[in-house]
Amino acid sequence: MENPAAVPQAAQPSLWKRVLPILARVGTLLLVIGLTVGIYLLRDQAKWLASLGYVGIFLLSILANATIILPAPGVAFVFGLGAVYNPLLVAVAAGAGAAIGELSGYLAGFSGNIVVEHRARLQRLVPWMTKYGPWTILILAIIPNPIFDLAGIVAGMLKMPVWKFLLFCMIGKIIKMLLFAYAGSLSIPWLTPD
Repeated sequence: MENPAAVPQAAQPSLWKRVLPILARVGTLLLVIGLTVGIYLLRDQAKWLASLGYVGIFLLSILANATIILPAPGVAFVFGLGAVYNPLLVAVAAGAGAAIGELSGYLAGFSGNIVVEHRARLQRLVPWMTKYGPWTILILAIIPNPIFDLAGIVAGMLKMPVWKFLLFCMIGKIIKMLLFAYAGSLSIPWLTPD
């Protein structure tokens, strides 16, 4: 009879190597939740950022889009600031900032430990993201909708390369911000009395 202690076992990864990925995921999730709550609570200070010009628009857009599910008034500022600054540059600054801000949803999905209220919607996006990932991101980034946060989460869950997520998200967000900035630039003179 063989001695069980003498049978070589497969090398087990150390406890640290098993725990580190879990800690990284939990840490990422906590960071995203903290960022979302913090931005939501400080949303009234956004007017100060808008006074910084294009840099402020970029930063404001990061903050407005870094929230997950909770709304922030990013496009409203783009609409108004499109009448004050060059609408094309407003759109580029806001679109680039929006894409970076959307990384919070991507990271929440990438962490693998997500708590999402709209599980059915999330599951409906998975086949689309699996088959048409970048194009789904592009289209949903153009259309003003609350589903984009879920698309970012699914992109993270499916481990879409971050550069691809950012590129298609930025293109879509710039297109959307162009529409809002130019609408703002055209409507403000129309609303002011002669």
